[in-house]
Amino acid sequence: MNTIVAGFRGFSRYLGSVMGADAYAKYLAHHAEAGHGSPPMTEREFWRDQTDRQDANPQGRCC
Repeated sequence: MNTIVAGFRGFSRYLGSVMGADAYAKYLAHHAEAGHGSPPMTEREFWRDQTDRQDANPQGRCC
């Protein structure tokens, strides 16, 4: 049973990564590693910025 649950969790993480659900967490990790002097954007600011960039520079994407 634990193997099934672990497999499902792994698949869920993979699917979330493909869909971009972990983009903010990746941004925070990058921001911390890069040593920026300014505080990171809030999650709301991040998603607003990301959708603005996608609208300004459309690329092949689903939906």
